Amino acid sequence: VQLVESGGGLVQAGDSLRLSCANSGSTFSIDVMGWYRQAPGKQRELVATITNDGGSTNYADSVKGRFTISADNAKNTMYLQMNRLQPEDTAVYYCNAAGLIGIYWGQGTQVTVSS
Repeated sequence: VQLVESGGGLVQAGDSLRLSCANSGSTFSIDVMGWYRQAPGKQRELVATITNDGGSTNYADSVKGRFTISADNAKNTMYLQMNRLQPEDTAVYYCNAAGLIGIYWGQGTQVTVSS
């Protein structure tokens, strides 16, 4: 499993961004994939998760109704559509894959939202 995030950047409050997480390695036995974020001086926190079959999603209360997680299994890519971004969404966003094979993380992509 090799996860590479992209799509971060600097935006203004109210703008949108779409993050991508491409898995260039094995997808065997991955059960759940997700997005986490870590703001300066804070612990890493869950943003959203999606099961490998796409049948179940889960969101942090702070992003419900604004963020949407999705996956394209044919492309081995997961997405996070982020709408109505707020300064408190500023963080490094990490892609995560978990299952019997273990837990894997991407290198992270910076999202900065200015007010």
